[in-house]
Amino acid sequence: MSTPIPTPNSPPPPSTPKKHPEYPDPLIIPPLQNHKQTFIILHGRGSNAAAFGPPFLDTVISHSQTFRSSFPHAQFIFPTASKRRAQIYHRSVINQWFDNWSLATPNEKTGLQVQGLRESSAYVHSLLKDAIAQVGAENVVLGGLSQGCAAALIALLMWDGEPIVAAFGMCGWLPFRKQMEDIFVDASESGAENASGDADDLFETGDEVDGDDHDAPNQAVAFLKEEVAMSAEGCSMVVRQIPLFLGHGTEDEKVPIELGREAASCLERLGVRVNWREYDGLGHWYSSAMLGDIVDNLRLTTSWGQR
Repeated sequence: MSTPIPTPNSPPPPSTPKKHPEYPDPLIIPPLQNHKQTFIILHGRGSNAAAFGPPFLDTVISHSQTFRSSFPHAQFIFPTASKRRAQIYHRSVINQWFDNWSLATPNEKTGLQVQGLRESSAYVHSLLKDAIAQVGAENVVLGGLSQGCAAALIALLMWDGEPIVAAFGMCGWLPFRKQMEDIFVDASESGAENASGDADDLFETGDEVDGDDHDAPNQAVAFLKEEVAMSAEGCSMVVRQIPLFLGHGTEDEKVPIELGREAASCLERLGVRVNWREYDGLGHWYSSAMLGDIVDNLRLTTSWGQR
């Protein structure tokens, strides 16, 4: 297990997540005070927990306040993605939550994503269950950067446990977004055809006309679960109860901001409560302003500040 960063007068580290042989041990940063909350935050493609976690926590937001000091009762868990071959990089072996093709053409070769998303979602779900057992779902937050954001979003959509208190994503996108959007289009067209009516069906009601369109979010998530997890069972839509913050730089050179906008729009159609923010001039990374907004959003959506 990775050694936590020592701090003056820091309490003993809380219990740690179970081991997963296919994934390196996560980096666990202990709380500055007694343990009340847990954050699980996923790094981007090609990175790892040690390179991503400490700089993220030490980023100054305002007046010497850092992300870590903003939540003194929080334990921070930074998992590291397993080693996988990246097809677009000539099958080089890198840390990645799943394999994917060029984001310039995100709907090509989507089959590359499936195995990694299945395994990473199961891993993230196990981390969430461990954290919930320690501090309760109302004190657990899931977040991610870039591909880590994409992996976190898929894990959230397929999560059927207790709703965690909040989630956030930075500079990310939504795998299989187009396929899920297509289900909305099909449902809408089906509803329009029903509305135009079959003259012989004199007993069709308004509720029946709208049924396909209203059921589209469930159909979309069922498609995702069947595609990724190979099972559509347990489509409970817990994600609708989890407030989600998404931030993206307007000058992102790796994940175009349009992919972020499309992700936010699709998630809203699925019934997710999305707080979408854009950051002028920011490239493919977080900023003090973005982290400050995440902190403010968490304070608004949780009761932590009242403790």
